[in-house]
Amino acid sequence: MWKSRLLLIPVILFLFTSAAFAADVPATDTPAVNGVVNINTADVTQLSYLPRVGEKVAQRIVDYRKEHGPFKKTSDLMQVKGFGEKSFERISPWLTVEGKTTLASKVHLSRKPRSSRPQPTN
Repeated sequence: MWKSRLLLIPVILFLFTSAAFAADVPATDTPAVNGVVNINTADVTQLSYLPRVGEKVAQRIVDYRKEHGPFKKTSDLMQVKGFGEKSFERISPWLTVEGKTTLASKVHLSRKPRSSRPQPTN
């Protein structure tokens, strides 16, 4: 009986320290999602509310949807010209394939600062 209690002490200490550490971890770079865009029903204007998506890219999404039918999952957006994995990961918090479009204004992401290394001269 004592052995089992002695084994519980390190487990309890671990749980307390990991919970305290998790509370101190800063939030990620992704801003709070204040709406979503249904990529199956949104028009060009609504699609251009997505970060780093302009009217031309939004029109490509609509054209792809007309030609190939509705998207089955949000990651299918990577089939549209101009959308790779990085682009998709950047906007995925705001994407859905069901329900209403609730994003009401353009989302602006802050850019990462460029490195301070000197650029090569030609």
